[in-house]
Amino acid sequence: MTMATRGLRVERGFGNPQGPLHDQLARPRTNQLSCQRIAYRGDSETKADSWQDRHPPQSASQRTLTPKRFMVSVQRSLDSRMQTWVDDSQLIVRPRALRSAEDSHWYPRFRALLVGGDTVVVVLAVALSYLVRFGASAPTTNVGSLVEATMVASVWLLALSMIGSRELSVLAAGPEEYRRVMASSLYAFGAIAIGSYLLQADISRFCFLMALPLGTVLLLAFRWIARGSLSASRQQGKNMAPAIIVGSPSRVERAVRELNRRQEYGLVPSAACIVGSDRTQALHERTSLPRVAMKQIPQLAVNGDYRSVVVAGGLTSEQLRDLAWSLERSEASMVVFSEIADAAGPRLTFQDVAGLDLVHVKPPNFVGWPLRAKRTFDIVFSALALVLLSPVLLAIAIAIYRDDPGPIIFRQQRIGLNGKPFTIHKFRSMSVDAESKLAMLRERSMTDGPLFKMDDDPRMTRVGRVLRKYSLDELPQFWTVLRGNMSVVGPRPHLENELDEFPDEGLRRLLIKPGITGLWQVSGRSDLSLEDSVKLDLRYVQSWSLLGDITIIMKTAKAMLMPQGAY
Repeated sequence: MTMATRGLRVERGFGNPQGPLHDQLARPRTNQLSCQRIAYRGDSETKADSWQDRHPPQSASQRTLTPKRFMVSVQRSLDSRMQTWVDDSQLIVRPRALRSAEDSHWYPRFRALLVGGDTVVVVLAVALSYLVRFGASAPTTNVGSLVEATMVASVWLLALSMIGSRELSVLAAGPEEYRRVMASSLYAFGAIAIGSYLLQADISRFCFLMALPLGTVLLLAFRWIARGSLSASRQQGKNMAPAIIVGSPSRVERAVRELNRRQEYGLVPSAACIVGSDRTQALHERTSLPRVAMKQIPQLAVNGDYRSVVVAGGLTSEQLRDLAWSLERSEASMVVFSEIADAAGPRLTFQDVAGLDLVHVKPPNFVGWPLRAKRTFDIVFSALALVLLSPVLLAIAIAIYRDDPGPIIFRQQRIGLNGKPFTIHKFRSMSVDAESKLAMLRERSMTDGPLFKMDDDPRMTRVGRVLRKYSLDELPQFWTVLRGNMSVVGPRPHLENELDEFPDEGLRRLLIKPGITGLWQVSGRSDLSLEDSVKLDLRYVQSWSLLGDITIIMKTAKAMLMPQGAY
């Protein structure tokens, strides 16, 4: 049995005498092994030639005591390695207490809610399909159809569990939960189709064609509602997990800022462990956290004081490995802020080749069928939006003219795909002479960058304030999308003079069409700094997908109903 520590082979026990590995390694069959090992009794260490030479066969009761008396020092070896890179001079402080026992055990309850909701949705979809196909009397007159429906629902629910659609890491943020729900639905029906062919079972194709899309749509709708409920509770500080942030001062401050801004991730920065050569540097006052020592983290995790360890950077791969191993005896998770994820994100794929871990980075979707699919989606979505929202558009136009007579549509030149200028169309939300007053108000901008931000802009009309708050002034941009100059989802369109002051990497936004909405729209809007805006736009440009666009559109609907940072 090969272990990570060279020269150390395990006979029984693995650090924690009550852990799952001990249950496997302490079986009677392991007495057949003869291996060199390091054992200890109390504080002294001795080297044994072999297990069989030093210890005759024992009874079952004696074997249960052996790991406690002669534990293999895997944990001690791990501790000794960590001691070579932890900082003994760090102060050890008492961690912040959990908010409540209820908060610390929210996930089992929420998972049970998802299981119950998924069961109701799947049973409903399958039952409706069979009722439409066979009629209301099918369960009593046709037992075979009832068995068939039960089998389909059971396989579907099993697929949802096996693919991990309810794992903690995919809940409340990101499109991965929705991907797994759709994948599990396809896998379930694929397995049923193959099984029915091999077993020559006669399963209604009509039920397949109806239950699959109906159930998938209902599952996605239920998960969206459940996610909204969880996110709303987290905005109130509930159902959160206290986390230790590990890294250099600058990395810790960045992680704290991101986690505090995106509370839907469910992690509350509660302590910091500073590593690296600048570990004596103080954290910024706004991100000041209690300090803990690196050697304190494993025991704090075992005690349940913290539910997650967030590594913001500053550790080598070996140190990351040792830290992950030290958390194995606890229920705490480890989250790593990846530098390469900022550049590639979902385009990363991992491959293990003869023990060598490789990370493949796929090129972004700038050409080919993904862009054609995105354009098709833009045309269909914008055309439907203009038709369905036409009464709303007419009402807004009348309100604008009655409040401040003048042009209803505001036109302005923005920079689009590959640096090509285009005309943007929005409902006018300011006075007719707003552009001439901009220079006088520039010094009152809330930021020092090229973007002008003012939460109480005197140029705004009464109707315009309402339109800006709920983003209704953006609705005419669907016409711009239909003309081909914009996309429904994309980076924020900017003026030429604004782009002149952007960093060079920020100009990569011009590799794709700007959008009516985007990551910036659902992540704080005008409350974002220039640095955060650039980072969000770059992340979208590098890792956009059609499913991701649909997710952003759904989040935009929520942001319009509960506006934040709109001015």
